[in-house]
Amino acid sequence: MSRNRPANRVVRALVAAGLWSACAAAPVLAASDPVTEHDQCVREAETDPQSALARARLWSNQGGGFEADHCAAMALFGLRQYREAAAGFERLAQGSTTVAPADRARLYDQAGQAWLVADDATQAKADFDSALRFAPGDADLMIDRAEALAALRDYWNAIDDLNRASDVAPQKPEIYLYRAAAYRAVDALALAREDIDRNLKLAPNNPVGLLERANIRRLAGDVPGAKQDWQSVARLAPGTPEAAAAKANLDRLGPTRNAAPP
Repeated sequence: MSRNRPANRVVRALVAAGLWSACAAAPVLAASDPVTEHDQCVREAETDPQSALARARLWSNQGGGFEADHCAAMALFGLRQYREAAAGFERLAQGSTTVAPADRARLYDQAGQAWLVADDATQAKADFDSALRFAPGDADLMIDRAEALAALRDYWNAIDDLNRASDVAPQKPEIYLYRAAAYRAVDALALAREDIDRNLKLAPNNPVGLLERANIRRLAGDVPGAKQDWQSVARLAPGTPEAAAAKANLDRLGPTRNAAPP
């Protein structure tokens, strides 16, 4: 399995063997190296998940094993069958004695991410706990569990995980973004401002960071500063959810206060 984390942190789900019926009319796959077949299937899962799922089902029925199930689950995730993907991750993490501890941790991590997308933060947190038992020093896992804790409104424990992550990987800008949001949630605005400034120093003009700074500025009474950040987000990331949120906040200011500065 690949150890690479997707850039947007959306999970590449795995599903265990035995979930599918044979496709009797499908052609037999040409014999190939499992790694090559896996890579080809994964690429297809990203562009045409329905087709990739059929391919992976056939491969699994022909003995493709773990690699085939990996691709099938990625396709299922692409089809937004998130709960099935999460359950499959868990089965793979629990069911194979040949998976290395680091890969087992990644399987649990992927299961947790799938549960997060499925809006089940409790299950996500349980899987992140399991992942961290196999890889206790992994900053990415700490960040992911903090995300689940924040979704559960357990902000102080989320902050604890992010503190640990910053000790391990101080140059990861997302740590300071998420910790700033957690500090804002507990009304620790000075600490939130320190973290979001650090985030924007590491990732300048990041629309999500600018949007968070606007939130912090607004709560601190700095409406002109918040307005400036919202305008920057709308300019830098048109057509994104961040731009839509920025525009909605600008609209709330009213037509006079919403005027662009000279």
